[in-house]
Amino acid sequence: MPADVYRLKVSLPLEQARKIIAGALAKGRDLGLQPLTVVALDAGGHLVAAEREDGSGNVRFEVARGKAGAALGIGISSGTVGARNQGRDAFLAAVATASGGQAVPVPGGVLVLDDQDQIIGAVGVSGDASPEDEKAAVAGIEAAGLKAGIDPAA
Repeated sequence: MPADVYRLKVSLPLEQARKIIAGALAKGRDLGLQPLTVVALDAGGHLVAAEREDGSGNVRFEVARGKAGAALGIGISSGTVGARNQGRDAFLAAVATASGGQAVPVPGGVLVLDDQDQIIGAVGVSGDASPEDEKAAVAGIEAAGLKAGIDPAA
């Protein structure tokens, strides 16, 4: 039968992604942040869910996805990628080129970890100052009962 197919193993289920997004948006409202866009990616970098609050800029989705992509691509938060590579402009440019522009190395992209500290996805937030975006991302991940991955060396 055409309906008989193998299913993909899911690393970040849609229900958890939605909880992450709801938690991130709630944190943004609690902090009085500008309207946010939140993107949840699975461990393979595929979009699971995204929401853009009314008034959030029309490029915020791409920025949020790029923050999450930078975290997944390097294995640390997007802010940590930027901080660890200050003064290494050639490296950051190479990462941006290699990722097709899908790596934005500023705070706001945070890894989603399971109970064994394995990456199951990433969240990207854009809309306010990058450190505030990161706070919202962490809050969203924690609201879903998962662990936020910033910097394993810290």
